[in-house]
Amino acid sequence: MRKLAIDCEMVGGSGNEQILAKVALVDENLYCVYDKFVAPTGTVTDYRTSISGITANDLRGAPSFSQVQREVANLISGCLLIGHSVADVDLEVLNLNHPEHNIRDVAKYPPFKQYNYGNKPSLKMLAEKVLGERIQDGPHDPVQDAKTAMKLYKKVAHQWQ
Repeated sequence: MRKLAIDCEMVGGSGNEQILAKVALVDENLYCVYDKFVAPTGTVTDYRTSISGITANDLRGAPSFSQVQREVANLISGCLLIGHSVADVDLEVLNLNHPEHNIRDVAKYPPFKQYNYGNKPSLKMLAEKVLGERIQDGPHDPVQDAKTAMKLYKKVAHQWQ
């Protein structure tokens, strides 16, 4: 089964609305197979540039939400989908479903919770504690975050089946 890791970046809309702004997918060889900005579906009130790295200029001329949603749905169909808070964040903001038995969420993997006293650990924490890598020291890069999720999964995949 094909394995893909996903990460999305969002910007803020009115009333704390999360608006999808960028999607990245990497394969099990850490090759980026998808990396696109997304045209906002609502009025952006906060680009969160210091965290998201996204500016208004990045979203000008970006493909529509429906186009990106369709492309991502086609790419992840029938694959094992890996990420950090996959269903709660990425799939939710994309308004997509994926079979639960084909999701590997490193945020929910019980042995990884030890790094945060039994609670869901951040991707940054897992990268440092499990992989010995530093990520997210500046704006988040969804390609790097998807690669990190894939590396975490691959490190424990033999125990996770």
